[in-house]
Amino acid sequence: MLEWVVIISVIVMTILCLIRVNVIISIILAAILAGLMSGLSIADSIGMLVNGMGGQAETALSYILLGGFAVAISYSGITSLLVNYLIRVLTGKKTMMLLALAGVACLSQNVVPVHIAFIPILIPPLLKLFDKMRIDRRGVACALTFGLKAPYLAIPAGFGLIFHGIIMDGMKQNGADVTLNQTAIATIIPAIGMVVGLFIAIFITYRKDRVAVEGAGGATSVINLEEPKKITFEKKHAFTLIAIIGALAAQLITGNLIAGALTGLILMFAFFVVPFNNGDKVVAEGVGMMGTIAFVMLVASGYGNILKKTGAVKALVKASSGFLGENHAMIAFVLLLVGLLVTIGIGSSFGTIPIIAALFVPICISAGFSTLATAALIGTAGALGDAGSPASDSTLGPTAGLNADGKHNHIWDTCVPTFLHYNIPLFIFGWVAAMVL
Repeated sequence: MLEWVVIISVIVMTILCLIRVNVIISIILAAILAGLMSGLSIADSIGMLVNGMGGQAETALSYILLGGFAVAISYSGITSLLVNYLIRVLTGKKTMMLLALAGVACLSQNVVPVHIAFIPILIPPLLKLFDKMRIDRRGVACALTFGLKAPYLAIPAGFGLIFHGIIMDGMKQNGADVTLNQTAIATIIPAIGMVVGLFIAIFITYRKDRVAVEGAGGATSVINLEEPKKITFEKKHAFTLIAIIGALAAQLITGNLIAGALTGLILMFAFFVVPFNNGDKVVAEGVGMMGTIAFVMLVASGYGNILKKTGAVKALVKASSGFLGENHAMIAFVLLLVGLLVTIGIGSSFGTIPIIAALFVPICISAGFSTLATAALIGTAGALGDAGSPASDSTLGPTAGLNADGKHNHIWDTCVPTFLHYNIPLFIFGWVAAMVL
C-alpha cells in the first residue's frame, strides 16, 4: 500500500487544483491523505507537515528578502526604463516580445539573481500592452517559466551553481563521485528539450491572438498597475546597477541567496536610492509580493517531509524498479516518472534532488549506468514537474505578475501549459541523455 501513497496523494492534489481549490489547501489535504495512507493519524500527519516546513525556511526567507530588493529596485525607476524600451521596440512584434521576456527571465537565474522577484515588478506594467497586442498570456507564462528553469538546469552559475552543487553532493553522499563539470555536461541534453518546448509554445501553440478574460484568475493582485513613467537614466539608476552587481557578487562569494539579497538591500539604502525611513514599507511590500509564494513552498516542504519520512518515495522507487532487472531503457523511464510525480507534489526541483539522489544512485550503480547518465537522470527527474506544479515557484512567479489584473488563472493558464510544453520534452530528452551518456 505504501508504494501508492505518492501516486494517489499527488493525483488528489492535482485534481483539487484543477477544480480551483486554493493551492495551499490542496497541498495540505494531499499531505494529510499521504499521512493517513501511511498509517498516521490526522494529528500526527499535521504535526509531520508542520515539522517539515522548516526544510524550505531558508528559501522562503530568501524569496521575501528578494521581494524587498525587487521593490527597492522598482523605487529607483530603473525597471520603467526597461519596460519603456520593450514597449518602444517590441510593440506589434509578439514573437520577439515572448523571446525577449524569456531572455530577461534567464538573466534572473545567473546574472542578476533575483529569481522570480522581478516578475511582479516587470510584468504588470506590460499587461495592457499584452491585451492591446492580443498576446496569449499562456505563451508569456511559458516564456517566463523557461527562463526560470532552463538556465539553472544547464549553467552552473547563480542558481545553477546551487542546483548542480546539490546534484553533486547528493551523488557523492550515495557513492557516486562526480564533478561540477560533469553535472553540467549531463544536463545539457535535457535543457535542449526545454528549448524545443519553448519554440513549440511560442511559434505554434500560442501564436494566435487571444484576449484575456476579466475575472479568469480570481482575486486581483495587490501589485501596482500604473503605467510606466517616461524617465531618463540618472545617478540613482547607476547606484541601483551597483547594488545589483553587489548582490550578485555576495551571492557568488558566499553561496548564499539570503546574503546576496541582504547585500543588495543594504546598498540600496546606503546609496540613498531608497530613503532609510521607507525601510518598513519596502520590507512590507516585499512580503506582500512574495509571501504567498514563500508560504506555498513551506507547506510543500512539509508535504515532502511526509513522503520522505514515511518511506513512501522509497517504496515507490523499490516497487517500480524491482522488476526491471538491468533494462536501462525501462529503468530510466521509471525513474524519470517517479521524479515527475515526486516533484509535482513537492514543487521544488532543488528540494527533490536530495530525496531522489539517495534512491536513484544505488539503482543506477547496480544497473551499470555511467556517472554522466546517472547525473542526467537525477537532474532531469528533479527538474521534471517543477514546470506545471501548482506549488512551484516556476509557476507561482509568472502567475504573480500575469494575474495582477485578475485575468490569468494559475492552474489553467500557467500550470497546464508549462506542464505540457516542458515536462514532455524534458522527459524525452532526459531519457535520451541517460541512454547515450
